[in-house]
Amino acid sequence: MTDTPTPDTSSPATAPVKKSALRQVMPSMSGKLVAGLVLIGAIVLFAVLGPFVTQDPHSSANDPMLPPQPGHWLGTTSLGYDVLAQLAEGARGSLTVGVTAGLIAIVLALLFGVIAGYMRGWTDEVLSLITNIMIVIPGLPLMIVIASYLQVRSTLLVALILGVTGWAGGAVVLRSQARSLRVRDYVSAARVAGEKTPRILLVEVLPNLLPLLASQFLFAIILSILGEAGLSYLGLGPNGQITWGTMLNEAQGGSALSRGAWWWFVPPGLMIALFGTGLSLVNFAIDEIVNPKLRLAPAAAKSVREARRSGRDKLGRASAAPTPAADPVADEAPTDPQDSSGQKERVDV
Repeated sequence: MTDTPTPDTSSPATAPVKKSALRQVMPSMSGKLVAGLVLIGAIVLFAVLGPFVTQDPHSSANDPMLPPQPGHWLGTTSLGYDVLAQLAEGARGSLTVGVTAGLIAIVLALLFGVIAGYMRGWTDEVLSLITNIMIVIPGLPLMIVIASYLQVRSTLLVALILGVTGWAGGAVVLRSQARSLRVRDYVSAARVAGEKTPRILLVEVLPNLLPLLASQFLFAIILSILGEAGLSYLGLGPNGQITWGTMLNEAQGGSALSRGAWWWFVPPGLMIALFGTGLSLVNFAIDEIVNPKLRLAPAAAKSVREARRSGRDKLGRASAAPTPAADPVADEAPTDPQDSSGQKERVDV
């Protein structure tokens, strides 16, 4: 008569906590997300409040080429402009260019990517042809050619140039995702039910693309700020307006590096690097939602660690205790010459 194993009631099983739909599409509060949000928030706050607590960035009443000191915490330029005041005003200009160009790029990527991936047919062929043409054209030379033909370049015009020339990469990614969503059951059911195409795109397709759209938007902002800095460094940036790129251009024109005026070109370059780092960290946190492998990896690793601490395997079964090493002398038994394996069969009575 065999004994039936009794269930282990020492540790009651806990039901898994279900997350809401909004919580599932939001990035987890990780160290990367917190650090990125802190960097972005500090720079945005500096851009909003900085011009109100600094002097006029266009005032040349100061002594030229002053090193950092009280009253001029980041020194002055060769024309007597306060670097801290220009840095705060340049933050406004660069962020305006980055956000505006990012919005333009993501809207064009939606039009050429999602619509092409969902509609298929000749619409897909035409939109994909335009997207492929924009991909093979080098972005920076195209921006240089367009900006060189414009004598008056405002901040919004530079943002328009950057947005029009930087949407193709995001359109390719969105097109592939839209093609995958088009064959899902709920989208097919909505199409069979007679729903109009615009409603299917807005209600069924776009909500599932929100994490990917956020990631592409942040990436477009990074590229736009770097593109504006490159154009301004070449003298093709906004006319009469201050950005981080125009500060680098003026520092290069004033021979700041050869004159040892590090306070003139280091702050704008550092601000570009810090803001790009903050956006990249947030983008990495969003990527953990977009990529299923990255999304499930922390939970899987945590369950394995908890199973090892509790002495159970990944399936929740109690792991066998390690057996002590057997004594080869004590366990050695005489061999039976008639047994081909050299061991005697043991029978438990």
